[in-house]
Amino acid sequence: MKRIGALCIAAGLQAAGIGGEGAGGVHFANGIKIGEVSQDSALVWVRLTRRAERLGEGQAFATDAAAVPAGKALERMRNSVEGARGEVRVSWWPVGAVGARLATGWFPVDPAADFTTQIRLDGLRPGVSYELEVEGRRDGAVGPRGVDGTAATKCSLRGAFTTAGRADEPQRVVFTVVTGQDFTRRDDPVNGHRIYPAMKALEPSFFVHTGDIVYYDKPGPFAKNEELARFKWNRLYALPFQRAFHREVASYFQKDDHDTLRNDCWPGQRYGELTWEDGLRLFREQVPMGERTWRRARWGMDLEVWFVEGRDFRSPNPMTDGPEKTILGAEQKAWLFETLAASDATFRVLVSPTPIVGPDRSRKNDNHANAGFATEGNEVRAFLGSQEGAFVVCGDRHWQYVSVDARTGLREVSCGPTSDAHAGGFSERQRTDAHRFLRVGGGFLSVTVERADSRPTITFRHHAVDGSVVHEQAHERSAAVEGR
Repeated sequence: MKRIGALCIAAGLQAAGIGGEGAGGVHFANGIKIGEVSQDSALVWVRLTRRAERLGEGQAFATDAAAVPAGKALERMRNSVEGARGEVRVSWWPVGAVGARLATGWFPVDPAADFTTQIRLDGLRPGVSYELEVEGRRDGAVGPRGVDGTAATKCSLRGAFTTAGRADEPQRVVFTVVTGQDFTRRDDPVNGHRIYPAMKALEPSFFVHTGDIVYYDKPGPFAKNEELARFKWNRLYALPFQRAFHREVASYFQKDDHDTLRNDCWPGQRYGELTWEDGLRLFREQVPMGERTWRRARWGMDLEVWFVEGRDFRSPNPMTDGPEKTILGAEQKAWLFETLAASDATFRVLVSPTPIVGPDRSRKNDNHANAGFATEGNEVRAFLGSQEGAFVVCGDRHWQYVSVDARTGLREVSCGPTSDAHAGGFSERQRTDAHRFLRVGGGFLSVTVERADSRPTITFRHHAVDGSVVHEQAHERSAAVEGR
């Protein structure tokens, strides 16, 4: 795909001697996120900022901090990314056909939603690579100067994405999957997490983040209110590696416990001042998200992917296990079983924020691989195991593995955490008969669906943080779908 660049045009600022923090300036320090791509639509997330980069100076948060220090402003704390009022618009065109450029109108960002907005692009064509440009300006900017006579800053950022192919046509698809992304455990202090350029080199069709994107309940600071939760999102997505990746790769985001409230949380709980409802709202504010957090996406003839919600509907973890105890909730589970069974895709992949097969640590009680949710876990494994060409890809666990359920034959692939510093909680000496692969290390998962000699194949590859392949396993289509 064509190389993309970012441009910020500040009319009159250089002459006035004003830097990137100039009066009335707007920037894209948090880049853009392109999400929920289908055959004919996409969602573009945008945030306007006062500076072009996160603040590299100022006071750092103490390890045990849970509030902004007395007498200090959050926007002056190190790594802060202050938002800015203004308007944005998006234009897009098929790669190499800038003459076919279309554009939205100008949309204001919402100060009550952290100066973000999300713009839906409709009328796209299946299986087409698009370029886009996002522009930002101050509120009421007219021409080169604002209505108040001061210099008006206009910023633009180029991006790209590819739409999903038609369900009746083969499409080569590559997607990558990650979990466990902590700012303080990034492996490049300046640029972010090394997996992002490694993933980008694969030219993925799309990307999935299975949750634990930020960690509200980890130190430096503990995010026990909205402003610190947003601070953690903003400093993370001002990292250069993350910005460069997300402006060229479409994404599907899922949430888990640490980016809802705190470890192993369930509805009704709170974390300091942060309520459950706050956690749900903030997540949808910070990522491109459609009407609901559980959905599916069809990518060509051979692949359909389900993204399930693992927090909104769950029973309390201490509840006694039985038919009423759930993670998925009745409506979502019925939807999953019905739509997955009805799908004619050659390969059907369920992406879960938490494990379904495991094995997990014995003391855990938060997912379908744990004894506390065994009843629903057995039900889900039995259903998925009965479906030809069905696989589970999961996040949450801080180690990479492939495992097969002994009862049902269901295969689960865990992507592993985003950095080696984040790996742990399990030992390779704990390998069981269920494991086909086990590695306690950071990295990511890539999944490739393609046809060779007209035979569809799905290949799962575990990568180390530098992108090198540490394990690979391929599965061809079964005789049941021969002739398609």
